[in-house]
Amino acid sequence: MKQLFIVLSLLFLLTSCGSSKTTTSRTRTTARVKDISASKMDRIINQAQSFAGTRYKFGGTTRKGMDCSGLIYIAFQKENIVLPRISRQMAERGQPIKDKDISKGDLLFFRTNKSSKRINHVGLVTKVTSDDIYFIHATTSKGVLTSNLNERYWNNAYIMARRVL
Repeated sequence: MKQLFIVLSLLFLLTSCGSSKTTTSRTRTTARVKDISASKMDRIINQAQSFAGTRYKFGGTTRKGMDCSGLIYIAFQKENIVLPRISRQMAERGQPIKDKDISKGDLLFFRTNKSSKRINHVGLVTKVTSDDIYFIHATTSKGVLTSNLNERYWNNAYIMARRVL
């Protein structure tokens, strides 16, 4: 039993979320038009944003503590969309999106551990302007918050975007 706990702890540790740093710039445009799923996506984003300020907790899925994949998992679950619980497994769902086509509701995937080639962080796009992409996520240092993909840390850790809805 103790060995199982250690293995599970290590598994969770390898899938933990990163933290935020400084800024730089990356420009993208959007070209997404899906009115049918817009209200559902707005509800998913609102659900995720309702956790803003929640502290980080590894493996957390409640207002007492949340991790990055838990935030996305719970937000989509409220709309009866079941995603995997781990960010690198989420990165296998949906359709890959070119950076210039990223829009509200897409998932952004990151590799915050430079010594690993695995995706270990996920965020949900909440707003896209001509110059900025904002996403909500849970960081180890600040909990659930909205960041900008132009922030140097996130820009450097960014791997890909996918659309699941």
